[in-house]
Amino acid sequence: MKAATAKTRIQFRNILFATDFSPAAMRAIPIAKAIARNYDSNIVAVHVRGPVVNPMTPPAAWPMVLEAEKQRDELRRGELLSYFAGIRVAVRIEEGDILSHLAEAIKNDNVDLVVVGTHGRTGFGKLILGSVAEEILRTVHCPVLTVGPNSGSVWANGTRIREVLFATDFSPESRQAAAYAVSLAQEFEARLVLLHVVANPEAGDLVSPANATAASENLLRQFLPEDAELWCKPEFIVAHGKNAEMILEIAKQRESDLIVLGARPESGVPGASTHLPIATVHKVVAHANCPVLTVRHD
Repeated sequence: MKAATAKTRIQFRNILFATDFSPAAMRAIPIAKAIARNYDSNIVAVHVRGPVVNPMTPPAAWPMVLEAEKQRDELRRGELLSYFAGIRVAVRIEEGDILSHLAEAIKNDNVDLVVVGTHGRTGFGKLILGSVAEEILRTVHCPVLTVGPNSGSVWANGTRIREVLFATDFSPESRQAAAYAVSLAQEFEARLVLLHVVANPEAGDLVSPANATAASENLLRQFLPEDAELWCKPEFIVAHGKNAEMILEIAKQRESDLIVLGARPESGVPGASTHLPIATVHKVVAHANCPVLTVRHD
């Protein structure tokens, strides 16, 4: 039982699940369903395909081609309805530009969370929906949950979230992400682990590793609400090394079920979208053994 005084501050009322029906996309279904059930959310399942008729299609063949695609759309609609049986779901099958249709759905359906699967083989160059998935993470204002190729085995069996790993560099953008990490840990009655990675010391550094570790742990504690220890026993980890490598290693060692990272609008480096270096986020999303939630701060 959750403590009566614990209050969930975050709500996922409407979840957008984006799919192209590839195996990578379908791996994201179990966690979308798990979150929807725990938060009593609505699912908006969106599939955007390219135009059926193009300049190379003979005009005489248009009616037959359009009818065949209409039948395929109905089959896809039926598949999505069956995948989310027992959950309130609206299916959108559109033709045209993917980002435009997703942006429209996010706005019109008041979407609180986007869930998308990724191939993750070489980072964002090989994401589900092509380069669009990178655009989703870079431009979408609501939180984005990416499910990589190594994330599906646990969630395929409908396993609940047992541990949430929140990684931060203490930037202001981290605060909003921390609220999501706390909410998800509370909602799923999961362990909450707060992680900060300190760069390995270099010759001439004035702060000793021990002092840096103690100071970092104190800062990590400040991310928690006052009542957090009434419903969970948070753990604090200060690791030394490179950001991405340590986040991935610790998540793997602990068998974390979800990684939460903060995000902010791009500035400076083209394409950058997170308070951690962009290369760090790309590597974590591509190689994590669990889904990764990025929370954007505007």
